[in-house]
Amino acid sequence: GPDMSDLRGQPHLRSSLEVAAAGGHSVLMIGPPGSGKSLAARRLPSILPPLSGGEVLEVARIAGACGASGFRIASKRPFRAPHHTVSAAGLVGGGNPLRPGEITLAHRGVLCLDELCEFRRDALEALREPPESGEVALSRANSRQVLPARIALVAAANPCPCGRGEDDPACECATAAIRRYRALLSGALADRIDMIVAVAQPSAESMAGAPGETSKEVRRRVLNAREAMYDRFGEGRTNASATAAEVAAFDIDEAAAGLLSVAYRRYRMSGRAHDRVLRLARTVADLESQGPVSESHLARALQLRRRGES
Repeated sequence: GPDMSDLRGQPHLRSSLEVAAAGGHSVLMIGPPGSGKSLAARRLPSILPPLSGGEVLEVARIAGACGASGFRIASKRPFRAPHHTVSAAGLVGGGNPLRPGEITLAHRGVLCLDELCEFRRDALEALREPPESGEVALSRANSRQVLPARIALVAAANPCPCGRGEDDPACECATAAIRRYRALLSGALADRIDMIVAVAQPSAESMAGAPGETSKEVRRRVLNAREAMYDRFGEGRTNASATAAEVAAFDIDEAAAGLLSVAYRRYRMSGRAHDRVLRLARTVADLESQGPVSESHLARALQLRRRGES
């Protein structure tokens, strides 16, 4: 299948995907067309750990309940990439009778939303709660169902309608058009996405260079980090699912705590963003097989949170 070695000239994007895979974090990639966003999203499953025994049964039960015919029970995680014309009911579930949506079909796997700003506003707003709670509640006049929705969300978007970005001299998009385009991704939804990564066009030299690490090599580090998380929280849980109390108990050194305090005031973070930065920093530390969260780990987490490119 698709391999991480295909992603050339994007070391920052590769590193960001590794953090997302290790900690179960959601990630939004913003960059011009052809910069590798879609290619990267479709390679995220290749560095995720295989499904555990219990997770295999969960995925198989969902497939069976949805009437999937001819499916085989496998250890690979689901990957769902609905088209941007999907309705809110198609994305999170609904209809009469109630049927699961793409977010449930992607349970324990990856939900990929390419061209995020082209999705309907009501469909995106319906995604606010499920990724945090790990479930979606569907209610109708005569029935109510709670369906599983524990996913790794990966999304991609252009910086403006033309795709070039307002910093590019060739961009002719009006300021009002850019504002309307970005307004489709509400602040409330963006605040719930762990990582926002700027993706630039790779240079010709980097594209012609040697391929990077394979998915097998990256997955080995991801598995080691996951083992540390399983020891911390229990089987199947990652840093992204840590509760507020568990985040408060993270071991953080004094320099990292000071940096977080400064960033919290400077960037006017919400309480949710504060905890998400700590979860990211904990994942960065786990990938480096280190104990307490250090200042460098926290700086990396802030960079991932705020569209850093280097």
